[in-house]
Amino acid sequence: MSVHISAEPGQIAKTILLPGDPLRAKWIAETFLENPVCYSSVRNMLGFTGTYQGREISVQGTGMGAPSIGIYAHELFEQYGVEKAIRVGTSGGLAPTKLRDVVIAMTASTDSNINRRATNGLDFAPSANYEMLEKAVAKARDMQINFHVGGIASGDLFYDATDSLEQWKRYGILALEMETNQLYTLAARFGRKALSVVTVSDMMDGSAQTSSEERESGFRDMVEIALAASQ
Repeated sequence: MSVHISAEPGQIAKTILLPGDPLRAKWIAETFLENPVCYSSVRNMLGFTGTYQGREISVQGTGMGAPSIGIYAHELFEQYGVEKAIRVGTSGGLAPTKLRDVVIAMTASTDSNINRRATNGLDFAPSANYEMLEKAVAKARDMQINFHVGGIASGDLFYDATDSLEQWKRYGILALEMETNQLYTLAARFGRKALSVVTVSDMMDGSAQTSSEERESGFRDMVEIALAASQ
């Protein structure tokens, strides 16, 4: 057991999906995995292990923000030996993305100081594992869905009163969320593979948004892409 995950050694697969919402973790386990077993419910941050197409897969809720996903990713990498971690989450879209589009994050910028603290002051540029990214892109093309590949940004503030949005747009950022940068940085630190596949759940200009119910259990495409990338 780790501090925040009550799984015993061997109960967590080497490949794991990481939604922020623990109820999305439950939905993914019940919808996509065969014989899912809940290995942890500490703080109601649910984790499950089952099989998908004969392969053992886990799914673990991580909460919101870099500090929260940092706790779970660190423990999963260090104490449970997870080798592949794929975030499946929601994001705020910037043009040219549209509502419900899938964004496969090649890189993850941030306005947070947590990345510098994690790298002893370096301006480290975290990126996805190319092998998994390539598989994700191939799957998205086969599915013939609206998807984008490029840079996203992980912000510290959900309610951000600064002018950072215009800066991100200027640099071609496709979507904003709060977790991927820390996941990619920790994967690099531990020598593991990471990818982030997110769905545009609302537009940053306020023009469109999805319901909380859809954000919990309505984004099948990104999960199918993530599962294909995990092979």
